[in-house]
Amino acid sequence: MKIPQIVTYLVLLFYSLNFCIAQKNTLSTMSSGVYDVEENIVIKEAIATDNHKTLLAAFNATDLEEVLEESGPFTIFAPSDVAFSKFSQSKLEAMLNSDDKNQLKSVLKYHIVAGKLTASKILKALCRGKGRTTFTTIQGDKITATMRGLDIILTDTMGNSAKITVADSNRGNGVVHEIDSVILPTRI
Repeated sequence: MKIPQIVTYLVLLFYSLNFCIAQKNTLSTMSSGVYDVEENIVIKEAIATDNHKTLLAAFNATDLEEVLEESGPFTIFAPSDVAFSKFSQSKLEAMLNSDDKNQLKSVLKYHIVAGKLTASKILKALCRGKGRTTFTTIQGDKITATMRGLDIILTDTMGNSAKITVADSNRGNGVVHEIDSVILPTRI
């Protein structure tokens, strides 16, 4: 009778150790000494792709990456590099190279909404709003979402529009939707 009990305890010990090791591998120590789950990796990594080099450069030129790392969840409507190629290159370079990054921050914040808005949540809001809904960005202005055929279209306060081309790139602290144009706040 004692041998089966020992085997049972050894099996439980084995599984417990494996569980503890697995948990240790998913935790990382931050400089503050607080543990953070690695799945909560920066949402910025979702835009660190070949399609978003310009957007990543813009985030790196500001201190907004720290905001994205420390809080959330966020929804980022991420203009692709093709979207930025349609934007005024001289204005973009001026914002990237300026000592005063307030204008660049304003544009970037206009592409971010607090909360995790998946495509299905946006569609539900569109249904409740009879085909139209608005979201307030962390910049303070609103984005209007509508449908054009099967596409979700975002319209800024100046009437510029962008289509969500790739939806629901999920991260622990948010979601990223790639859009095909840069949208702008009124205060730019």
